[in-house]
Amino acid sequence: MKLSKRLNQIVQLVEPNYTHIWDCCCDHGLLGTALLNSDIAPNIHFVDIVEPLVSAVESKLQRFYSDTSAAWHVHCLDVATLPLHQYPGKHLVIIAGVGGDLIAEFVEAIHQQYPTLDIDFILCPVHHQFKLRHVLNQRNFGLKDEVLVKENHRFYEIIYVSSQQSSQAKVSLVGDKIWLAANEEQTRLSREYLDKTLNHYNRILQGNKKDVAQIVESYQSVML
Repeated sequence: MKLSKRLNQIVQLVEPNYTHIWDCCCDHGLLGTALLNSDIAPNIHFVDIVEPLVSAVESKLQRFYSDTSAAWHVHCLDVATLPLHQYPGKHLVIIAGVGGDLIAEFVEAIHQQYPTLDIDFILCPVHHQFKLRHVLNQRNFGLKDEVLVKENHRFYEIIYVSSQQSSQAKVSLVGDKIWLAANEEQTRLSREYLDKTLNHYNRILQGNKKDVAQIVESYQSVML
């Protein structure tokens, strides 16, 4: 099955230096399967908390991927409880398709459980990007890369980070690289996303539902 633009971009970001890659909230396993096909890591893990989905993914893997060079592993569990300690090596945890608030909870739980482990994350929230970025910023995660993708009239931020900041830049609250356009099309895309995001938070601000003035100010400071 053909990958969506969003999942394809995630695959393209993955660096070939991981022992274990975890496709979390894997749904039907499309991303993990693409990583298996790319032969980019010796171990690909499929993780979801919904048992019927996990069973379906495992059946597909047993049928079509019984003799791959990479090993695959299927886990029915909460992403917050990934058993990374059972698998020695360098880890990449990919979490996509859920909200940034939930992703932030997952990342914090994993980081608290393995505070000294060098773990990289590729995160693609469907909303609440600012909340996720705030957590990453507060925890001093290092930014490896970030990409803005538009798919089916929706925008997605893909954020590639390391739990160890080292010499990498700190994660910005509103993004850095996603606003750097290499051509006219990317400039138009960035402007559309910025306008849409500002309109969203201005509506919240006008409705007095919660104080988002600082968020509005942060996005207003973005220079295109």
